[in-house]
Amino acid sequence: QVQLVESGGGLVQPGGSLRLSCAASGFTFSNYRMSWYRQAPGKERELVATITRAGGSTSYADSVKGRFTISRDNIKNTVYLQMNSLKPEDQAVYYCYTSYNDGSWGQGTQVTVSS
Repeated sequence: QVQLVESGGGLVQPGGSLRLSCAASGFTFSNYRMSWYRQAPGKERELVATITRAGGSTSYADSVKGRFTISRDNIKNTVYLQMNSLKPEDQAVYYCYTSYNDGSWGQGTQVTVSS
């Protein structure tokens, strides 16, 4: 059974940083690219960042380039999202995603950016 468990969300002031983690189980983690998505209230879910299987290549939404960094640890079966210089518009529920099993999602972790 595929499980993706996000953690690390919380309340942060504008300009602050957070590091999200997503612990994966139930599939061969190193065989799949992983992504982070986010969804703000009233908006569609959007792709934030993707990392290839070995971590050699990453891609980002234009809105987060230069501020967010996706990484992975294929020993710990975990994908990370380091978020720096957070803005109020980054506030959303952040989800971990794998294409395994026609696509699987975590439960999400709330990121609130507010002073």
